[in-house]
Amino acid sequence: MQLPEFHNEPFTDFQDPQQQAAFKQALHTVETQILGKTWPCWIGGEPVRGSATFENYDPGELTRLIGKYPKLSATDADAAVEKAHAAFPAWAATDAEYRVRIVLRAAALLRERKHLFSALLCYEVGKSWAEADADTAEAIDFLEYYAGQMLRLAEPQPVTPVPGERNQMLYIPLGVGAIIPPWNFPLAIMAGMTTAALLAGNTVVVKPASQSPAIAAMWVDLMYEAGLPKQVLNFVTGPGSSVGGAMVQHKLTRFISFTGSRDVGLWIFEQSSKTQKGQIWMKRLIAEMGGKDSILVDAKCDLGKAVDAVVASAFGYQGQKCSACSRAIVHQDVYDEFVRRIVPKVEALKLGHPSERSNVFGPMVDGAAKRKTLEYIEIGKKEGRLLVGGAAGPASGCYVLPTVFADVKPDAKIAQEEIFGPVLAIVKVADFEQGLAVANNTEYGLTGSVFTDDERHKQEARRRFHVGNFYINRKCTGALVGGHPFGGFNMSGTDSKAGGPDYLLQFLQAKTISEKIG
Repeated sequence: MQLPEFHNEPFTDFQDPQQQAAFKQALHTVETQILGKTWPCWIGGEPVRGSATFENYDPGELTRLIGKYPKLSATDADAAVEKAHAAFPAWAATDAEYRVRIVLRAAALLRERKHLFSALLCYEVGKSWAEADADTAEAIDFLEYYAGQMLRLAEPQPVTPVPGERNQMLYIPLGVGAIIPPWNFPLAIMAGMTTAALLAGNTVVVKPASQSPAIAAMWVDLMYEAGLPKQVLNFVTGPGSSVGGAMVQHKLTRFISFTGSRDVGLWIFEQSSKTQKGQIWMKRLIAEMGGKDSILVDAKCDLGKAVDAVVASAFGYQGQKCSACSRAIVHQDVYDEFVRRIVPKVEALKLGHPSERSNVFGPMVDGAAKRKTLEYIEIGKKEGRLLVGGAAGPASGCYVLPTVFADVKPDAKIAQEEIFGPVLAIVKVADFEQGLAVANNTEYGLTGSVFTDDERHKQEARRRFHVGNFYINRKCTGALVGGHPFGGFNMSGTDSKAGGPDYLLQFLQAKTISEKIG
């Protein structure tokens, strides 16, 4: 099987009137036909309704119901793991090309319904048109890129010839995977984590975040439509503490793929290291846990582009990205001018419900995220000089104004702790050397960027700016599958490099076979 060369899915040009009309139609379809739906879970190929349910609401318009979902229990999660375990031998024995064809069919279906999935993202998690479109495009990319990588890994792997023997090394799947994706990229990351495991021949139990179960449920339906056996993809909803915890702790769980907060990731790390009675393996953990990301602005650079990159990186999707720029580290020679320029750029961000194309800045994902961000803003008012924002937005949704603090010390709370909201701290440094030291002074190491025209400083930053995804003279968000394999150091996770050529190896194990000949 030969696939065409991988290319990233193009982003939609919403300047095109036809695309505008198509997206508006998709929003109408979602609002009239999808919102308010009651979704089932799937365990062992059978729909599960559960005795209790929970609901989620549009964070941009709190009176709008998104959907209703089963509130399953730890017992249900245990059953899902056991059903996935029962389905594993048959799925693991399938040919890699068979699995690849299913995933490619799913990618084609997703491309056909691109606007429909993106429109649901606008309502369920408060993404703007452009942010939602990028999420869906990345999901398509993950499916097609990982399909190509699986074909490569299914080939016989090179080994050194040994006289008198016929030797082979091949990759085989692991077993049952617990897939626990985040709410901030609830389609792309969820789809990437899940299909990587499935392509490798594993069976999975997927538990989406409670803020974003509808988009996951709609994608699971699409995977079944593409021909995926229902038994290999089990889908459960409910509290992370009970349902997710049971998935992590079950003796039959072979690996956990998690994207989310540092604290939850560390809890999973601890729990996965504990051997349960009857467990015969060490569980593998693939974790991406967040960041405290910086853009370092040098004395000699294109200051206008640096300001634009900081604004885009800090306030795209309301700062709710693990790659978001939450710190601008600015050389003292250009500090005052940088501060002067950034204020009108942030003030110009149009806030409102993201179903309107002109609104580029939407709500926080839920009330808890809003409260946490406002608490950090109050801390920021004591730690820095408030330039913009600093308050809640319209009460109709979970809105927080884009907020910027200047004159923040490198060790301040808002310069050290992950806020996961639209709060930017600007730190003044005396020189480039101090700037690098500040860039590396947190426990995280996910993304970072430097703006400089100095070639020596570029080389120094390449070597010493300790993050998994480092950028020069561009924003620190917007990693593309294949082009920017994504994952970070330290407390940012296991540097799993999603969208990279090594990612699928985490869902496989190598087996060597040697036969004596002659």
